Amino acid sequence: MGRPRALRGNAPAALVLLAVLVAPSVLASAEATSPPVLPVADGSLLLSGLSAPVLAPGASGSLALILSDPLQAPLLGLRLTVAWYEFNAYPGNATGPLPSDVPTLSAAGSSGPSVTLLVASLDSGASVGESVGVSTDAAAPVGTYALRLSVTFAANGTSYLFESRGFFSAAAWSAATSAPGGASTLNLSALGVSGVVPETAVLVRQNPYPPVLWAILAAAIVLAAAGGYVAWRPGPGSRSGASGPRPPSQAPRAFGKRRTRDGD
Repeated sequence: MGRPRALRGNAPAALVLLAVLVAPSVLASAEATSPPVLPVADGSLLLSGLSAPVLAPGASGSLALILSDPLQAPLLGLRLTVAWYEFNAYPGNATGPLPSDVPTLSAAGSSGPSVTLLVASLDSGASVGESVGVSTDAAAPVGTYALRLSVTFAANGTSYLFESRGFFSAAAWSAATSAPGGASTLNLSALGVSGVVPETAVLVRQNPYPPVLWAILAAAIVLAAAGGYVAWRPGPGSRSGASGPRPPSQAPRAFGKRRTRDGD
């Protein structure tokens, strides 16, 4: 009965020893699974040309973007994921969770709150344009719907991961972008990614220009054009053949010719 008590008494020391022995291997494993870091500028080169639509509730549009290969090797198995992650209501300017009737994304035959685009390969320096459909419900709340994007691919047998700002918490982002002395930086290793790509948002608002206003504007343009033609066309000439005086070659001066002081 004494021996088990001795073992229980030494249990904390045994656990500490086990932790010391296991911790290095765990850290090494975590570092091995982290994607390699690439130059910070590669994020904006990899994904660019983001163009998001402004939609009225019930309308549809498309999100456009360009994928490019900034490396000196082909990119294989590109996987681009686009997903909603935050909503900023209007009016009120209050950021919060997504509403239940979030706009639908569609691409490559799939649709939902997130979609994935696949590109088999992309040569070094090459680019390809992609688009994602966006459709809103007639009852969609008015406001800004934020989209986050991530890109994964392989190059030279190594896997890379790029994510946009929406994947990181405020605390993680602040820690990775703050440097001593208040200088700005971007610590990709702290974020656990190869790089950061831009993200965008879709604005849903009531149409401020209904069809009737467009019709009124078109009619006003036609009337203005007709009035301009009537005003500038030459009048009928004299039947007797006489002509009027020649138009002045210089415009009259507002201040006259003998202005000697202010107010003359």
